[in-house]
Amino acid sequence: MGHPIMFDEDDPVLALLRQAASQLPEGHEKVSHGRPFLCAGEKGKGFAMYGASEKTPPKGYVQHEQAVILKPDPAEARVLADDDRFFSPMYYGPSGWLALDLDVEGTDWDEVAELLDASYRQVATARLVRLLDER
Repeated sequence: MGHPIMFDEDDPVLALLRQAASQLPEGHEKVSHGRPFLCAGEKGKGFAMYGASEKTPPKGYVQHEQAVILKPDPAEARVLADDDRFFSPMYYGPSGWLALDLDVEGTDWDEVAELLDASYRQVATARLVRLLDER
């Protein structure tokens, strides 16, 4: 049995995220665990997921319906983790992924595009990274 769909196709924040990701070569979107999952290539690894959960003490969690989970550049991971706008998403956080809530006024979409680019580079094949660098 699959997961229920946990997003709205008409979500304007999701549309902005898709637009930012559309600049990445051979980007592909699929639904995984009920959420949009952006991959580097049709059969490639995921570099971003829309929607996140965050653990809260003692045994609870908070849903962030309009957040993006990303794999940051290792050189920037510590700085981003210390930034209050980012949080450690359930399941992905222990592997070094971070999440950014996009449901806030003043979201910097240029920054989101840069974060998507960095995450894409962490998982993309050398060929796809070359295509990205040629743009």
